[in-house]
Amino acid sequence: MSTWMVVEDEPDIYEVLLAMFEMWGIEGVAFVDGEEAAAWIDDVNSGRFQGELPELALLDIRLPGQISGADVGELLRKSEKLGQVAIVFATAYRLGPEEERKVIAQADADKLMYKPLPKFTELQRILEDVIAQRRVKIAGQRTQS
Repeated sequence: MSTWMVVEDEPDIYEVLLAMFEMWGIEGVAFVDGEEAAAWIDDVNSGRFQGELPELALLDIRLPGQISGADVGELLRKSEKLGQVAIVFATAYRLGPEEERKVIAQADADKLMYKPLPKFTELQRILEDVIAQRRVKIAGQRTQS
């Protein structure tokens, strides 16, 4: 079973996402703020977490607390164990083109989506496409090494 990660401070949104993941046969792991997600990433990096690692992280950019979704994405990308995860940012706030580029670059994110998110089957297709593209990118990096 695949595992996908969600960092979202709106309970209604992450509950719907987790329910959708379950219907798709995907295990979901959710965090309500950047601090929780960062602590979990630290647990993974230090070997204190032994479960299945996510292949996708869906991150709200604006989160309560000191650690933003972009910061979480950057922590994921820098992680030896989680660095190849597909990263999708989501936000309800409209970003200018320069701000979009900056946020995506900070975490080498694979996609930025605006809320409201697409409907059920469209969202699944988009997220699965992002994972497939990330796998191609990883394979390309391995052949260049």
